[in-house]
Order: sequence, then C-alpha cells, then structure tokens
Amino acid sequence: MAVCARLCGVGQSRRCRRRQRNNQPDQGSDSDMDEEEGERIVGQRRGDAGSSGGPEHVAATAGPSDAGEYGSGRVNRGGCRDRTSKGPPHPQSLLELPPELLVEILSLLPGTVLPNVALVCKKFRQILNTETIWRRRCVEEFGMMEDLRKMEAGGVSSQDLYVKRVNPRVKSGRFMKLLPDYEHMEYSDVYTHLLYPYRQILGLWQPDIGPYGGLLNVVVDGLFIIGWMYLPPHDPRVEDPMRRRPLFRIHLWESKKATVECMYGHKGPHKGDIQTVKKDEFSTKCNQTDHHRMPGGRQEEFRTWLEEEWGRTLEEIFHEHMQELILMKFIYTSQYDNCLTYRRIYLPPRMPSDLLQPGLFKGTYGSHGLEIVMFSFHGTSARATKLTGDPNVPAGQLTLDVDLSRPVVLPELEQQRNIDDLSRLVMGIHEVVQREAEQQAGGTSATVGHTAEGACGGASGATAMKADHDACSDSCEPGPSTSINNPSETQPFVLPLGVMARNEVYPRTCRKCFYGTGLIAGHGFTSPERTPGLFVLFDEDRFGFIWLELKSFSLYSRLTDHLGHAHAPNLERFEAMLCNMQSWTS
Repeated sequence: MAVCARLCGVGQSRRCRRRQRNNQPDQGSDSDMDEEEGERIVGQRRGDAGSSGGPEHVAATAGPSDAGEYGSGRVNRGGCRDRTSKGPPHPQSLLELPPELLVEILSLLPGTVLPNVALVCKKFRQILNTETIWRRRCVEEFGMMEDLRKMEAGGVSSQDLYVKRVNPRVKSGRFMKLLPDYEHMEYSDVYTHLLYPYRQILGLWQPDIGPYGGLLNVVVDGLFIIGWMYLPPHDPRVEDPMRRRPLFRIHLWESKKATVECMYGHKGPHKGDIQTVKKDEFSTKCNQTDHHRMPGGRQEEFRTWLEEEWGRTLEEIFHEHMQELILMKFIYTSQYDNCLTYRRIYLPPRMPSDLLQPGLFKGTYGSHGLEIVMFSFHGTSARATKLTGDPNVPAGQLTLDVDLSRPVVLPELEQQRNIDDLSRLVMGIHEVVQREAEQQAGGTSATVGHTAEGACGGASGATAMKADHDACSDSCEPGPSTSINNPSETQPFVLPLGVMARNEVYPRTCRKCFYGTGLIAGHGFTSPERTPGLFVLFDEDRFGFIWLELKSFSLYSRLTDHLGHAHAPNLERFEAMLCNMQSWTS
C-alpha cells in the first residue's frame, strides 16, 4: 500500500522515509524496495547527466527550497548550474515527473479522455489506477460526495434500502441489506460503469402524461442515480417546500454492472429498464408492474394516492367538481404504471434587463390545485409556461403573458377593493393593445409589435429575443429610483372584493404592477382564449395574477430547490425547447 500512498502524494517525504529506514534496517518490505529502486533511478539519471558533458538548465529564479531539495551548486551568469551540481536533471518529459505530480496532472483531465491516456504507455496506465484521479472526476463532473467509503446512500429512506425478509441464519423478522458492499467499490468502477454511461439523463425532464405533465429531476444522489418526481405542496399552501417522490434509481452491483430499479408503488424497488429514445429524450419501463398493486385493489390505491397527492381524503373535499377532477387525474395517470417518456427541459437564462430572477414557480389554479410554471423573460414581455397542467389548460401552454412596457399604477386602497374600478383601469389598457394589434395586422404600423404567443422560429426567434432584450435594457431595466431590489419602494395592495383566492394569506404590499393576459379554455382545451388581467410583483420570490373575467387570484411562489445539470447551453436551445414544449401537448 506504500506505492498507492506515494502515487496519491500521501505520506512522508523521501528523505524522511530514508531516515526511518536507516533507523530500522531489519524491517525490509516492498515499500523499501520501491524506495531503493527510485533512488537507483535517480542516481542513474545523475550519472547520465554528468557523462553528457553539458550543463543542466534550471530556472534562474530558483529559491532556497530548490537548493535544499536538489543540493547546492554554483550558478553561472547564464543561469546554468555547474557540472558539479548535486541536483537531479531538469525533467525533459512527463514520464520523468514524480508519480505524485503525474497524479495531480492527470486528475485535471476530463474522465472521458483518461482511457486514451492509459494507452500511451505502461506508466500512465499504472498511474491511472490511482483512486485519487477517479475520485476527483466523480466529484467535479457529477457532484458525488467526497468519501465513497464513509458515505451513505443519501436521498433513499431506510424502507427503500432494506426489505424485510426472513433469513434462516438470524432471528425471523430481521432486516436484510439488499444493496452491494460498497466498502470494496472503486471510484473508477463507479465512474466507468455508472456515472458516465447514464450521464445523458442527468438534469430536468418533463414526462409525457397527457395534459398533466410533471417535473422530473435526475441527480447523482450518494451512490445512486435517482429520478425524483417533484410534486407541488398540498393545496393551498403554495409557499411550502416541494415534495419529492422517487420513480427510479440506478446503482452498481459487485459485478460492476449498473442495475435499473423501478421505485413506483409500495412494495419497494423492483426490476426496471431505461432506454434512450433519441437526443434529449428517454423512456422508463417497469418490468414488474404487479409491485404497483395493493391488496385492497383500486379503491385502496386511490385512497393512498389521494392522501399523497392532496393530503386529504375524498370525504374532506366537498366541492363536487373538484372530486371529479381528482378522480379523472387518478384514472389517467395510473394507467401508465411508470412506463413513461421524458423530454429534456432547461431553466430559463437570465438577462441584465430582467425584472427578477427567472426560474420555476408553484401557483394556485383554483379547483385544479397547485401547478408548476416556468417564468422567463422575452424582451418586453415576461411569460409563465406550464410544466404541470390540467384538462382545461394542459402542460406546455403559455398560461401568463405580461407586457412589461405597460405598467399599471394602482389607485388608492378603496378603489383597489372595487372590482369595477380595477377592471376599467386594466380594460382601458387592453383596448389600446387591441387597437395597436389591429393596426399592425393591417400593415399600418412599421414597427414589430408584441405577440402573445411568442416567436417559435428557432435560432431566428432567439436572435430576435436577444435583440429585444438589448433594446429594452434601458427602458425595462429598473433604474436607481425604481429598483426591484429596493424594498422601500412598495405600495399598499389589497384584493378587490369578490375576487376568489385559494390562499387567504397574501402579501399586502407590492412593488410593481403590469398589464397582462392569462390563458383560459374549456374542458379538453377547447375554445382557448387570452383574457386580460393584472400582474402583481410582490418581491423577488412571489408574484400574483388577477383574472378579471374569472374574478379569481393566483399566487405564485418560487421553487427554491437546487436543480443541477439544468442550464441551457445557449439561448437558441432554450427558445427551441419552449416551442417544442407547446407542440408536445397541442
């Protein structure tokens, strides 16, 4: 093990080990032989350098540490050391560097090129067996925890890690560990057989579950790759943290083979499969769907699902229409049995002119409960796209479109409480917008107007969006007197009388208000139309929307979970993703 310690740069220096060996001449070992071999090689190099007849070039700025390590020697004016110098020659290639330096250098390379480096020579191949290199690659490329020997399988409950079985060698009813012995697992195996083969599925994904959609986050969690389905908090607690449910996991057995397991159901992990359909798309399949069934049949499954999904029983839901919507969702989603197709999604990029940090928010949608939206900025507009949906407005649709060029100055509190006064204020702006749209449609306007649905023209649309950002950086970006980060610039806010709100606790002050439109439709996404409303920005993490026609209020709260591997490589990819998302559910 001394060789491994020396390769990793751990342990005593050469001179300290030499003194220790001189004090204990009787205790020979493999490490002593290695040290003697190393000193023999160094001595041979010194002899070769002396017989070459040429001076050894060293840095002219060598300090005292260099002299102490390589021996004292005279240096001429040209910066060359005298032939009588006792120091070793300056390394002429990587092969002449000490092993610990080679370990440090090779650990900086991406893991994908290390197998090719091992083909260079025998020495490189031996050094690449050092765990230090592969541990660093696992940590830096995939965020794995530092110590494989001490870590626990994070993110998985004890009920998932252990299954109650009867072991004839122990007392009946004891728990048996059904995971491999990670004490003998190597970082190189974890990287080669687990992390690298499944690297393409890390990140954010949207499942194809009809109008309901969803949000899946695939992460390296301890010694697992786990697919977590993110669920909104129970209605109407919109500011509570998100809930997570594992759908599948991938881990490594002693045979160095990655195993996919389905986590759906209540009988523990069971056999599953993952297939990469095409780029930015993969599918999961459960090979033991009987594990999803419960002894009490569909009624027990529905009661259990209702408790997890809504945090209540059917008897506690008095609204008949809501009961129908809940039962419809259970029937629709349970038919998939965790055999789903997922498409990659990205977090929205941020521009300097953005009013607030874009990202994911959870919002209230009446009898449909809480849903997840992606809030992003596009020039002079801010848009909220549904990641989870309902039978009326499915996932992938543009639920809110806010015109940042049309701010609304709120009246006094008494007038805010009057729904008619607020409606007249917003409808006045809406009529102006409609007139401008008609003029542009008729070709009377030479300027490019704002469109509600956005440009889905691939790279050209993304270029236009970037131009809009640059153009509105002066007019839309909060200035020193209207900065969004200045909490003193708030104004009183109150909901109009008669407006329904799922959450009675909402902020009583706001920072800015803008004219916007919301998407409404009949069941099955029939007769969709955009209706005017008021966008209310409360703070960096909360905003709301008053649906004037529906006389209802939606409150949105930021999703604060850390989401890795989720940033778009460029603006064009994000714009293309938004356009594709609408086509998935249209």
